[in-house]
This record gives sequence, structure tokens and C-alpha cells, in this order.
Amino acid sequence: MTTTDDPLLAEQVYQRLQERVLRGTIAPGSALSVPRLASELGVSRSPVREAVQQLIAVGLAVHVPYAGARVRALDAQLVDDVFELRESLDQLAARRATARMNSAEIDELDRVLDEARRESEEGGDPAAMAAWDVRFHALLRDHAGSEPLTGALMRLEALGHLISADMWAAPENSALAIAEHEGIIAAVRRGDAVGAGELAAAHVRSLAVRRRRVHAN
Repeated sequence: MTTTDDPLLAEQVYQRLQERVLRGTIAPGSALSVPRLASELGVSRSPVREAVQQLIAVGLAVHVPYAGARVRALDAQLVDDVFELRESLDQLAARRATARMNSAEIDELDRVLDEARRESEEGGDPAAMAAWDVRFHALLRDHAGSEPLTGALMRLEALGHLISADMWAAPENSALAIAEHEGIIAAVRRGDAVGAGELAAAHVRSLAVRRRRVHAN
């Protein structure tokens, strides 16, 4: 069966591989062998090959000449670059979205945050906590009304998730992030575009600081 015959299978394989990468089950620098992964997942090579290409497209994997695809290895410069870009672009997205979102759309931000609160109260699975943060900012991104901005942030989101995933294991980090998102929602709801942008940028700076603390221990 090819991915053309069953695009849903290709997407399912991609989601499973993405989860493994983001959880660290497939560690940074690890080879993404299509035959091996196809055997492990019990599918043909075609959907795995397409899934690996998607991982490369979103920045979670890289193609190494003569060696095939590997999970992207993290280095200090990459981490700094991702946070610097996210700070600027998340600020822009929040500012633009505030001017465009209606009450129902803002309510959706609240629902995502409610999910985060429930997850945190239940123990806060790190991957789940990282995923809600991505969903929250994706909503702001999607309502910003800028295709170039959307494209840039979609690529950064996956890398940001990979970089920050282990930070969410600490309950205090989840609590701080939830409080920061509450501030962003409040600014969006009152129509304070500048304030929402500044709070979004401050949130990214705080994520960077919390990640450094985790990796310093």
C-alpha cells in the first residue's frame, strides 16, 4: 500500500514518530531507518518514508548525506536562535490576533487553558503540557491573518517543542506557564494588542530561562 492509496496511514505514522521524537524515545542524533521503523510499526516503507520527510520538513529531523535521516541534534546556538525568533514572532502573532479575534475565538483560548489546568492537576504529563502550549500559540498564529507569519511559526513550533519538552516535567514550570497564558488571554479579551504582544514575548523569554535552569541541574 502506498501513501497515495492511504494518506491517513501516512499521517498516523507521522504522528507516532513525532511523538517518539518529542518524548525523547528516539533521541536527538538517532538514525531514522525507514526499514527498521516500518518493521517496528508494522506498516510498509512508503508511509514511513513520507513521515520521515515530514519530520525533516518541520525541522525535527535532518538529512545527512550518505547516512540518511537523523533526529535533529540540539546545540546551544540552535536553542538560542529558536527562542529569539519565537520571541519576536509570537509577539507579532499575539498583537495581530488581538485585533482580529471575536469572543467565540477567545473562548477557545480559554478552553485550551482549561485543559492545561486539568492536565497539571492530574500530574502534568510533560508531552501533554508541551502540546497544549503549542496549541495555544497555534490559535493565536492562525488568527493573526498572515500566511508568511504562519509558515515561519509552524516550523519553529516543532523545534520549540523538541527543545523545551523536558522542561515541563517540573510542576512549577507548568504553573508559571499557565499564569502567563492567563495574562495573554486577559489582554486579548480587553483588546490590548500591544499588551498581548508584550506578554507573549515575555512568556517566550521565561521559557528560555526555565529551560536553562533545567539543563543547569
